[in-house]
Amino acid sequence: MGNSSVNYRNLKNGIIACLVPLPSILFYLSFQSAINGDTKSPSFLWTWCYHHPLLLANVLFFFNVNFLFWFISLIQYSHWMIDPYWTVIPVMLVHYYSSHPVAKEYDWWRSRMVMLLTWVWSIRLIHNYFRREKWQWGAREDWRFTDMSQQYGTHWWWASFFAIYLPHQVFLIGLSLPFYVIHSVNKPLNIWDLVAIVVCVSGIVIAYIADTQLYNFASRNEELKGIGKPVVPILDKGLWYYCRHPNYFGEQLWWWGLVLFAWNLGHGWTFIGALANSMCLAYVTKLVEHRMLKQNSRAEAYRLYQNTTSVFVPWFKSSPLELKSKDA
Repeated sequence: MGNSSVNYRNLKNGIIACLVPLPSILFYLSFQSAINGDTKSPSFLWTWCYHHPLLLANVLFFFNVNFLFWFISLIQYSHWMIDPYWTVIPVMLVHYYSSHPVAKEYDWWRSRMVMLLTWVWSIRLIHNYFRREKWQWGAREDWRFTDMSQQYGTHWWWASFFAIYLPHQVFLIGLSLPFYVIHSVNKPLNIWDLVAIVVCVSGIVIAYIADTQLYNFASRNEELKGIGKPVVPILDKGLWYYCRHPNYFGEQLWWWGLVLFAWNLGHGWTFIGALANSMCLAYVTKLVEHRMLKQNSRAEAYRLYQNTTSVFVPWFKSSPLELKSKDA
């Protein structure tokens, strides 16, 4: 593919990605204008939107993300857009919950700290996405989606709606439930807010370091391959020395840190979103490791890595001698 066609695709996908959230944004601005305006008796639609902020978020997500993203994917034959928007939607949701007309009684400082943290998390993750994709919009879709398309065959065009987009609504709305609680409960800051901040920041930092180490590892292997030298089979340096998926561990810390904010406000039930995401990530981890073991050049080294290194939580390595004594 020539540079001109790559540049055209990059520009086209960038424009699509910037325009696609406009329906929800314009609808929400119209709703706010109607509620805050001089209209003494808002229509039934605006009244419903006012009294049901959580349901409204789900409705907008269903039509603007699930349906519209899916429709665009059918035209482009690629489900690339949900990946960068995984980093954008939580930012939109935290601002939505904070600016909704019904959100009047909440602690301003807690709200702004969570907003700032969400922006930092989003910037880190979207930077990692574009760095990995060589600063292109929609260069490829997630390999897991490609594998699923081969499994579903001719049914993939409709099955993708249920396999990709509906689950993302469950995860992203569920993970963002603490944002809703933070902007619906007024309670002074206390020590648990500080603990939640530390957990969130730790998650962001760990994930950033782990992703940077992974990016440098992959870049170095590309250089080695380019000059005809053997590549390094696995990454087991830095944070990757202490666990096999430190980037996933950092990401989970971030989401569970948000749960701490909500738990401190008396709404510990919001853990359901983080729990569902952790369970899904455990399954994704299994897929990633199975994929590694299918590569002949890496299989033997990765099996040893599995036997000596913790999966998620960073911990001390088990030595091969310890493994032999256990097997004896």
